[in-house]
Amino acid sequence: MPSSLLQVMRSLPKLTLLGVVDILVVALLIYELILIVRGTRAAHILAGILILILIYNLSLWLRLDLLHFILSYAMPYMAIGVIVLFQSEIRRTLARIGRTRLFRRSFRRRETTEEILLALAKLAGERIGALIVLERDIGLRTFIESGVRLDAYLSRDLLLCIFRKESSLHDGAVIVQKDRISAAACFLPLSMNPAVSSKLGTRHRAAIGITEETDCLAVIVSEVDGRISIAAFGGIELDLTPEQVGRRVVGHFAGGHRAEKLPAESREQLRAAPPEAAQIQKVSRP
Repeated sequence: MPSSLLQVMRSLPKLTLLGVVDILVVALLIYELILIVRGTRAAHILAGILILILIYNLSLWLRLDLLHFILSYAMPYMAIGVIVLFQSEIRRTLARIGRTRLFRRSFRRRETTEEILLALAKLAGERIGALIVLERDIGLRTFIESGVRLDAYLSRDLLLCIFRKESSLHDGAVIVQKDRISAAACFLPLSMNPAVSSKLGTRHRAAIGITEETDCLAVIVSEVDGRISIAAFGGIELDLTPEQVGRRVVGHFAGGHRAEKLPAESREQLRAAPPEAAQIQKVSRP
């Protein structure tokens, strides 16, 4: 073995147990970052930032003084640009980190779930559009303030009255906290995930959007064909029965992290969803 290679190997620090842990933690963080930006516009932005960093280092290595001078003034502002461009991803990641469920679990009263299921069956049968958001651990106060405060006890009749087309509160989302309807006619953020089928209407995109930012559960009734769908953790599952929705609600609020993944076929449903007509009520960012 050449002496130069031996010298390089001797100069390398010894791999200890703490070093292995350090490498694994960094690899995990990189993996989580890839999962966060994969399939979003942030992936292209991140690629552009990496290319600029590569060009900066090449200009330093090749002694391209003018290019290095320009980039050296731009680099200090890169951190601010990253915060502005990735604000939604950063917010979502911090919320995921703060969502610790080691010592607490969310439960929902059976009577409350049954009232929601009865309302869903009636709305689906009459093809009345609806969007119901069930709060879990991350608070939805920002979105509650965008609607009309009710703070009323949840019941099937109240939900049916809210979503009647002649009601002034039917356009938007109903947000439920535990066993109370906190607000109606709430505006939710639309999902910008390019993997979501363009055939999905704005009500479905709003349901996906709110579950991308929080750990809530969103239930949607299509006013076109009365189909019931459910969104959680940025995914959507289409064409469910009220009984299936009930099982999803129980699993979401009592199953811990095991409930954080929808079935595998939901990923295909994101890309190949049946058409939705333009009558779906528009729900936009506040």
